[in-house]
Amino acid sequence: MQTIKIFDTTLRDGEQSPGVNLNLSEKIEIAKQLERLGVDIIEAGFPAASSGDLQSVREVAAVIKNSSVTGLSRSVQSDIDAAWDALKGGAQPRLHLFIATSPIHMKYKLKQSPEQVLESAVQAVKYAKQRFPIIQWSAEDACRSELPFLAKIVTAVIEAGASVINIPDTVGYITPKEYGEIFSYLKENVRNIQKVSLSAHCHDDLGMAVVNSLSAIEHGATQVEATLNGIGERAGNASLEEIAVALHIRKDFYNAKTNIQLNEIKRTSDLVSKLTGMVIPPNKAVVGKNAFAHEAGIHQDGVLKEKTTYEIISPELVGVNTNAMVLGKHSGRHAFRTRIQELGISVKDEEINSLFKLFKDLADKKKDITDDDLIALVLEERFGKGDTQYELISLQVQYGTNQVPTATITLKGLEGEIIQEAATGAGSVEAVYNTLERMVHASVKLLDYKIQSVSGGRDALAQVYVNVRVNGEETSGRGLDQDVLEASAKAYINAINRVLYLQKYKNTVEEVTIK
Repeated sequence: MQTIKIFDTTLRDGEQSPGVNLNLSEKIEIAKQLERLGVDIIEAGFPAASSGDLQSVREVAAVIKNSSVTGLSRSVQSDIDAAWDALKGGAQPRLHLFIATSPIHMKYKLKQSPEQVLESAVQAVKYAKQRFPIIQWSAEDACRSELPFLAKIVTAVIEAGASVINIPDTVGYITPKEYGEIFSYLKENVRNIQKVSLSAHCHDDLGMAVVNSLSAIEHGATQVEATLNGIGERAGNASLEEIAVALHIRKDFYNAKTNIQLNEIKRTSDLVSKLTGMVIPPNKAVVGKNAFAHEAGIHQDGVLKEKTTYEIISPELVGVNTNAMVLGKHSGRHAFRTRIQELGISVKDEEINSLFKLFKDLADKKKDITDDDLIALVLEERFGKGDTQYELISLQVQYGTNQVPTATITLKGLEGEIIQEAATGAGSVEAVYNTLERMVHASVKLLDYKIQSVSGGRDALAQVYVNVRVNGEETSGRGLDQDVLEASAKAYINAINRVLYLQKYKNTVEEVTIK
């Protein structure tokens, strides 16, 4: 049985999802969980894209020891240099090089002839090979490329030193049969193909990313690229969890396995969802909340008699906890810490005191504290306040059926000063946001607003996600509270603080560069 390597690109291609904006500490937390999940390769970002991206790739490479960390690079020396700067301190550095090979991309985007593209690809691989022990080379838009040219350029980059050849369906265009045939064609027409591993990278524009990836495996691919929850640009990427579970459940057919720790899937999926603000659809395969729910009477009867009548995947297989412990106001510090550890959350000793206080405060207002509540509390404490510039002190909203909603807010400002302001709006949330916009002295446009309950019940915690444009710069924020208006205010402030932190970081980098 062959082992399929899993190349996770949640932190690179996944972060390109509209409205997703992860900061450094969030990326590191996701990377650590991906390492626990057992992914073979973590694509941490595009180092040449910005100084922030380079720094985040460098930090991820420094902390991850059991997975290989890679970064994306165009076929130009400056990109390769930036990638080496970011990855050289990692345990298993590798480079992901790409160049477009389809006629439409070469003509309109690169404005190069096929011969020039081939020469650029070869020179880039040779240059990168002087530093990186492993080079993965990707033919962007491979599935709309002319196969004879694709075979020619693949042959050339293998000779130049490439170790992995990736065939991306960049625009999610191809069908499973056609995709498999590309791999078969390359195996038959590239004379040195046995020197490399073949990799698949599929987008979900036509809803076929997962099945295309599985087709690639059937036709010789030994690596697949994917993201948690299938997030990514446009319609997203192939879902890592669906591929891993499909290979496990149907190992009789695929004769393949992965190194994925399947019982970490749900935990990883939830973490990515919470930190990106991208809600998992209830009917999402493997990780959706309805994935193991049985509504029809005949199904319920069958499952009660024998689970396998209608359940091909057990909840426990992917880490869904069917016996969740419920804590309350009488639970002690030991029970709290034990449950946090059982949930796979690494918490430092100095964090426990503040987290336990938050837990006790919540337990006074909410009868039952679920696992989801605990995870939300930890993430809010760890990431919701990490870049604090403005801090919410108090919020009061006046609302009535025949009254104009009015919000009065007190903030701690950038210099520690106390700021008070009031404003009205068509609704309570708008009144809150109009007030906050006055207080931060910035042009803020709300692009998206989402709210969901963390758990069930009328006393559930509210999680609010916002996507905003602040002085022309797009960012996201999130807030957690039992009160939906306070959660809304916290999300808005979190977004503002992210922009201020990023600006401060950029200014610091510029000062260092000038010196």
